[in-house]
Formats: sequence, C-alpha cells, structure tokens
Amino acid sequence: MFEKVIEFATNHPFLVGTFLFLVGALFFTEGRKGGASIGTQLLIQLINKNDAVVIDLRDSSEFSNGHIAGALNIPFASLEKRVREISKFKEKPIVLVCKMGQNSSAAGKKLIALGCQDIRRLSGGMMEWTSSNLPVVK
Repeated sequence: MFEKVIEFATNHPFLVGTFLFLVGALFFTEGRKGGASIGTQLLIQLINKNDAVVIDLRDSSEFSNGHIAGALNIPFASLEKRVREISKFKEKPIVLVCKMGQNSSAAGKKLIALGCQDIRRLSGGMMEWTSSNLPVVK
C-alpha cells in the first residue's frame, strides 16, 4: 500500500505538490480566522502603544495563579455570556490569551462574528509568556 503511494507521488509530483500547498493554505486561512497570532514582544508593544485589551480565557483558578498585568479574566466557557463586557472594547486591539494557545482561535472567531475589529492571539499562550520570563500578577 505504502509503495503505491510513493509510486503515485513520484509519477505525479505536480498533483502532490498542489495538494500539499492547498492543505497548507487551508490550515493557514483557518488559523487566521480567529485573529492573527502574535508573539510576546508584539503583545507588549500593543499594550504599551495601542492600549490593547488582554483577555485571559483560562478558568479563574489558573488566572489567580498568575496572569498578565491588566488582563481581564473571561473564561472560554463563559465567553458568550459575557459578550457585553467585551463589546465596549470593539474599537481597541483585543489580544486573547489561554494556557497554550488552543482556545484562543475559537474565541477569536466568536468575537470577530460579534463585530470586534482587531483580534490577536498570543502564540503559545501563558506557557510562552512564562517561559520567556515575563512578569505575571497573582
């Protein structure tokens, strides 16, 4: 079976290349639907220069163990119930932070659907923030 896949790939490199390109493009576009992924340094710049709003999507116990200064704790599970709190920040950059960056994409899609203009996601979430030895508030 595997030999036939390799044989097909060597006989049709254009088709295989096109397929791989389309799969990559799909992952890229789906990932961007929840907002652009940013690193820790860009997050710091957005907070300092653009008055970005940081929304921490982790549950309250994780949030209380350490979070980015000024972050709002709106757990992912209660995001839809607390839309009114977020709607007042529609005009500002909003950066979504979760534990490792998995929930932020889904949350970003919801906020974009609600009319938020500038949604970003912290790549790697709080794990990346703390591994970069950046300060947390308890």
